[in-house]
Amino acid sequence: MTTGLEEYYARRAAEYERIYAKPERQADLAVLRARIGAFFAGRRVLELACGTGWWTAVIAPLAARVTALDVNEEVLAIARAKAFAPGRVEFAIGDAYAPPELRATHDALFAGFWWSHVPKARLEAFLARAAQAIAPGSRVAFLDNRYVEGSSTPLSRTDAGGDTWQRRGLDDGSEHEVLKNFPSREELLQRAAVCGGVDARVEMLPYYWLLTFDAKA
Repeated sequence: MTTGLEEYYARRAAEYERIYAKPERQADLAVLRARIGAFFAGRRVLELACGTGWWTAVIAPLAARVTALDVNEEVLAIARAKAFAPGRVEFAIGDAYAPPELRATHDALFAGFWWSHVPKARLEAFLARAAQAIAPGSRVAFLDNRYVEGSSTPLSRTDAGGDTWQRRGLDDGSEHEVLKNFPSREELLQRAAVCGGVDARVEMLPYYWLLTFDAKA
């Protein structure tokens, strides 16, 4: 069993988007597609940990432009194969913990299903660095899973730092232990405030949560 997140997602690339086919989650996903598309309309968006570009395809039609980063070429190859308007989207290798400073050219930030993989001890530093990468007053949105018995992968353990883990199997027969945290509404609002977020809002849907705020001006 391996605990390397980068290796896990590289090996999972071809099967990643199956998670969006779960029947019980379709109503939530429809709501989120509408919310996120409208939230970033006309914005120049920096997307962290974009994966296969599933959410990039939601953001791009209404956004002015999207710069989408991921550490894995395996998932970026799938993302680049999607159809986007010419000049609208740029995919590039990039570390979510050390995004490039695009303050002069980007006024929004999005990360879908990444927050849950950040150790609690690193969250404050991650959020601060992400806010520094974009223009003051930018729009920010984070989206991730809620834990739902019977739909979510069961938790395997909680470590000394309070992080929770899941054991997941892949089509190639490998088994991986993956960090997956499920924050409460209160924790999300608290974290947003610590990093200088303004007008923070949390929407708790049955299967997902959405945190939005404005970066400090």
